[in-house]
Amino acid sequence: MSPFAKPVPFAIGDLQGCRGALQALLAKINPAPDTPLWFAGDMINRGAESLATLRDVIALGDRAVAVLGNHDLHLLSVSAGIRNAKKGDTIDEILNAPDADDLLHWVRHRPVAHYADGMLMVHAGVLPQWDVDLTLELAHDFEKALRRDDWKKTLAGLYGNEPNRWSNSLKGMERLRITCSALTRMRFCNRDGAMDFSSSGGIDSAPAGYMPWFDVPGRKTGDCTVVFGHWAALGLTLRENVIGVDSGCVWGKQLSAVRLDADPRRRTLTQVECPNCRTAGV
Repeated sequence: MSPFAKPVPFAIGDLQGCRGALQALLAKINPAPDTPLWFAGDMINRGAESLATLRDVIALGDRAVAVLGNHDLHLLSVSAGIRNAKKGDTIDEILNAPDADDLLHWVRHRPVAHYADGMLMVHAGVLPQWDVDLTLELAHDFEKALRRDDWKKTLAGLYGNEPNRWSNSLKGMERLRITCSALTRMRFCNRDGAMDFSSSGGIDSAPAGYMPWFDVPGRKTGDCTVVFGHWAALGLTLRENVIGVDSGCVWGKQLSAVRLDADPRRRTLTQVECPNCRTAGV
C-alpha cells in the first residue's frame, strides 16, 4: 500500500455499554493510530459499563466517528427530564458522573449520519426515497437543532411514529421527527417508504406488505454502501452495498468490526464473543 494512501476505517457494531468486548475487539484488530473507527450508534445502555464505554470512545479523539442511536438519544432525553428511565437502563452512572454535563455535551454533538469515500453510516436505516445528498441535508438539520440552546424542546418533539412516510412538504418538527425515526429507529418499510415500528424481530417478522428498508426496490442509496447497526435480531449482514454490524453483543452474542474497503472482496470481518455484558437481572 502506498505510504500516502488513506487509512481504511473499521465499522463497529452497537456497543451498548459492553466495555470488555470493545477492548477485546480493538486489541484483536489492532488498528494503526490513524485508522478511523466508525461506531454505528447505541454506544451505551443495557450493558454493565456504560460510563466506562462512553469514556473509552471519547478518549479515541477525532478518529472515533460515532453516530447517534436511539439509546444515545434516550440518554439525552432522560437527562433533560423528557423521558423516564426504563427497566434495564444502565445510564444512571453517566447521569451521576461528576463530569456528566461534559459527557452529555459530547453525545449531543455527535452526527446522525456520516459519509466518506462512498460509504454512508447511520444507526438504523435510510428511507428509500432519500439519496445520499438528501440524507445528509436532513441529518445536518437535525444535528443543528440538537446542538442549539433550545435542544430540549427539539428532543421533546421527536417522540411519536407520525409522520411515518416521507414528503418533501414536511417542515419544522415533523421533518425533524421523520428524520430521527428513519435514521435511528427504522427496520421495516413498504415500497412507498411508509415505516412500521411494530416489529423488532428478524426478516421473517416483517408485517404483510413490509420489508427491510434496504430491500426496497430502487432505493436511492443503492449506489453507495450503507453501514448501520440497531437490528440485533437481523444479525451481521454483509452485502456489496449493505453492511449491518449489530451482531447482538449486549445479548451475549458477538461484537463485530468490518474493515470498510471500497472493494467488497477485500473487506474483512473481526469478531469477539460477548458472554457477560448485560447486568445481572436486566
